[in-house]
Amino acid sequence: MTDANSRANTDADTNPRAGRREWVGLAVLGLPTFLVAMDFSVLYLGVPHLTADLAPSGIQQLWIVDIYGFLIAGFLVTMGTIGDRIGRRTLLLGGGAAFGIASVAAAFSTSPEMLIASRALLGVAGAAVMPSVLALVTGMFTDQKQRSRALAVYLTCFMGGTTLGPLVGGVLLEYFWWGSVFLVAVPGIVLLLVFGPSLLPDQKAPRPGKLDPVSVVLSLATILPFVYGLKELARNGWEWGPAVALVSGIAAGVVFVQRQRRLEHPLLDLRMFGDRTFSSALTLFFVTAMVGTGTLLLVTLYLQNVTGLTPLEAGLLLVVPNVLMIIGNLSTPPLANHIRPAYLIAGGLLVAAAGYMIFALADSASGPETIFIAMCVVMLGTAPLAALCNHLAMGAVPPDKAGSGASIVQTITELGLGLGIATFATLGTAVYGSNVEGALGSLPPDAADAARESIDRAIAAAGRLPAEQGGDLMAAARDAFTSGVHVVGIVAAIFYAGLAVLAMWAFKHVRNSHGGDDDTTKKDPETDPAPQATPATEA
Repeated sequence: MTDANSRANTDADTNPRAGRREWVGLAVLGLPTFLVAMDFSVLYLGVPHLTADLAPSGIQQLWIVDIYGFLIAGFLVTMGTIGDRIGRRTLLLGGGAAFGIASVAAAFSTSPEMLIASRALLGVAGAAVMPSVLALVTGMFTDQKQRSRALAVYLTCFMGGTTLGPLVGGVLLEYFWWGSVFLVAVPGIVLLLVFGPSLLPDQKAPRPGKLDPVSVVLSLATILPFVYGLKELARNGWEWGPAVALVSGIAAGVVFVQRQRRLEHPLLDLRMFGDRTFSSALTLFFVTAMVGTGTLLLVTLYLQNVTGLTPLEAGLLLVVPNVLMIIGNLSTPPLANHIRPAYLIAGGLLVAAAGYMIFALADSASGPETIFIAMCVVMLGTAPLAALCNHLAMGAVPPDKAGSGASIVQTITELGLGLGIATFATLGTAVYGSNVEGALGSLPPDAADAARESIDRAIAAAGRLPAEQGGDLMAAARDAFTSGVHVVGIVAAIFYAGLAVLAMWAFKHVRNSHGGDDDTTKKDPETDPAPQATPATEA
């Protein structure tokens, strides 16, 4: 083992433990994490209310919902790198202040255009907040055991915001106007701005180099068209505009990568991808986000259109698997003190694969119980990966690149979320269309065309037909959609089994308690320039 590797292992064992200030600071960081995550979903139930008030067009309504996540994905890489240069606390507080202002503007919007602009500002501000929080947590907790627990708390805050968003929105809309779903973020932002300066360190890279404006433009030209094209093709099928946007984003990405290789101080240090732990963690994040999003969409449609639950009932039912995942997140770090991460992650993925196989046991008349049990197993099985992969990925990033590394992790996850609908949800829809076709021969042409499109439209068309004919169509549509759920569940299980193999290979060198590498598999820094797995703290 080389001297450099000896020092890396020694640092892993002697890093100072965080005290009360860091743990209170983590609580402060949990506020913007929860709020940014909640804003992804808090508006879902509010769309009918704001539509009645502001009367947006169909296109404007889509942009009101989508532009927030769209701009977060687009600006993550740029904001993460800016945080490395100007200071992550500085960027977090600036982004938090902008988030609060944009929330107030969105709440009191008087036109669709004003609301879209406010949601756009919320997205840019959220992109400043997310990598700053993850990078700060990594820097504040240099003891590996404490870092693992702290990142589990961070993920719990994010999961909590995503889970509670629709419920919080529903309660607020029961008693207040639609703008209240935005104002709920303001008190948390105020607390961040009051306590953040005294509790959070202003970490930044010691020699960050000059920011390259051309790289910033190229990164936006890569991610924004790519995400837009991906989402539109997933939503509407083949169209020239989104396809051109997707291709132009890929072309800009090629130019962006070539430029980063030539720069002394790149916007995105491509050498990070040469680290096996970092690149493997990104792969796990990407694939699980893709599979999870696509299957979750099909599950919500199944619960409502096949088992007959209302949207609120389906949402409440899915809270339970999310809560189980949160419990799993918090329980994983103590287990990782005794069991190697490779075993925990791979074992969890195999459990999740078994959960997806349970999808194949559901039928159109069995009620929601089978899918509910399957989702509980899936979320529990995914928890070790969610809890440990942030720790492994960020531990493989040099301290001066923490903001950039955090932004890569979150951008990859966002891309996986977008691709999930384009792949797994599309697969389920294709199986549905193929299976429902045999029941459409005797239907009026307009009802048959509607039934081919989706199960939602099939059920709506069945309601307009004579009772017997409508009942037959509804039964056929539910059987066909359930067949799609079966196929998607089996394919998802195969993907997760493959990820379990990847996790065993990629993380087999990581020890159980410290996150460091075993001596036998350490890389020689002279032959492998990729960063080592244990960064030191920056002040």
